Amino acid sequence: MNEIESAVLGAVKLDEPWALVESFATYKREHPTDVNRAMDEVAARLAKHGVEVKMHEADLFLSLPGLARVEAGGKTFRAKPPSYSLDASKGVKGEIVYIASLQPKAISTMFEKTVDGTGELAARVRGKVVLSEGFANPGLVSQFTELGAVGVIAINPGVDIHWGTCTTVWGTPDLDDLPRKPSIPAVAVNRESGDALIELAKTGAEVTIFADMEEGWFKSKLPEVFIKGTEEPDKYVFLHGHLDSWDVGVGDNATGDATMLEIARVLWANRDKLKRSIRICWWPGHSTGRYAGSTWFSDNFALDLDENCVASVNCDSPGCRWATEFINLCMMTETEAFLSDVIEEVAGKKAEAERPHRAGDYSFNNIGLSSYLMLSSTMTERDREEKGYYTVGGCGANIAWHTENDTLEIADKDIMLRDIKVYLLAVLRNANAKILPFDWRATAREFVHTVDTYQKKAGNRFDLSPSRKAVESLAEALAAFYAGIDSGKIEPKSANHVIQKLARILVPLNYTREQRFRHDPALPIPELPAISTAADLDKLGPGKLGFAKTQLVRGQNRVISALRQAEQLVRAA
Repeated sequence: MNEIESAVLGAVKLDEPWALVESFATYKREHPTDVNRAMDEVAARLAKHGVEVKMHEADLFLSLPGLARVEAGGKTFRAKPPSYSLDASKGVKGEIVYIASLQPKAISTMFEKTVDGTGELAARVRGKVVLSEGFANPGLVSQFTELGAVGVIAINPGVDIHWGTCTTVWGTPDLDDLPRKPSIPAVAVNRESGDALIELAKTGAEVTIFADMEEGWFKSKLPEVFIKGTEEPDKYVFLHGHLDSWDVGVGDNATGDATMLEIARVLWANRDKLKRSIRICWWPGHSTGRYAGSTWFSDNFALDLDENCVASVNCDSPGCRWATEFINLCMMTETEAFLSDVIEEVAGKKAEAERPHRAGDYSFNNIGLSSYLMLSSTMTERDREEKGYYTVGGCGANIAWHTENDTLEIADKDIMLRDIKVYLLAVLRNANAKILPFDWRATAREFVHTVDTYQKKAGNRFDLSPSRKAVESLAEALAAFYAGIDSGKIEPKSANHVIQKLARILVPLNYTREQRFRHDPALPIPELPAISTAADLDKLGPGKLGFAKTQLVRGQNRVISALRQAEQLVRAA
């Protein structure tokens, strides 16, 4: 850590961020009215320290859950509806059918479809209310909708019921997205209620779902801080996180809002030490709009992000109790070495990386931004097992996530101070790096592994060797490129141009199916999705082999074309 970094990190204090956490712990931030109040509070706290804030006003289409219940067998069961559930205030009735499923064992599987959608299953589900384990998430609800269910009841793992969202639409829908807007009601119940409903399902009982929903367009405030650098003020590192939360949402995400607040304060006071700029935003519509705020920003500032953003950094659930480790950390492969070094220096911990999920305000993949972090520090697997905790999607693995229990006790001052410094050093070092600290050679190695994995599963049914040759050729070019940087033959300005532009090519190739400047559904996306069908040929069966091969021909064309474009860019440096 150099002298500037030490001085900037030394300026971090807990007074202002902890005061924001304590304040946010006193009021809910679900309805846009309350979210706008919180946005104003963030702006006012920044203004006290002379930080300039630009307050955007976004028109967002939101879905606000109200009360819910399930009635069956003469009993009433407590429930919560996810955002984007179809309104069922008058009740939706049907025979209940239980479809067994496994609770997700890892965050990476929380949003996946949970059962095999066979014809036999469709016959069981059609016209029924489906009861199944899991969270009321897009994968679960969309799958049973496709199979003809008239409603879904998700059985949460414990005594609490978790809020969530069930739409596959990413952000505010456009005309192409509207057909995917959920068309059936969904609710979640706890394990005890779920077990009772399973017994009723064995008798062929009828069940009625009630869910009060408010849906429509809302004016949503969105504060932005832009801290100009001294050498390349147009280029910036983009730090962002959501402000709206379920209930008071301390660990998800008041602690993240406070982290960004303190980073904005410190960097504004030390802006003369920045080479590139820092852009910081607090998002509305994360929970009630499926990342509507970040998607609005991605849409409305797409061309500027494309031209000038050098990295995207998401801040969600830092500073939670017992969150001693940095495991299951989302980071794109090219960013792993850089971020791992930051965490080692600040926290003395080894970071364990994983592929970013299709979640968590990663609303910029289709533009092509190198991105790191989503969730923050977390507790150890042993701690979770000892506490009897199941997998959740935030709060440092505290199962208070998305419940009324995510209160002030979930935050930890010492851990929060450490996590603020992790985020601060990451954006500061990224902004001040002479050469952007992303290693595309690592991404090329990842691509080789992906292609080899797909080829092994495809066997002799499809030849992916052209993709592998294209990756190998890019890897050779990248080796020469980075050697040129190390030797001084390639100047920093040219090197940074290439490193940034590679993200615009390779991030969409690895994380998206849709074209640039659109948004893929909120469902998992496999590595190099254009050719991922190669891994599914056994599931598809011989009757669909010809169609799958046609898809793979087209997908391989996309992959090879993008790799060649990337190679040309690198060799021209």
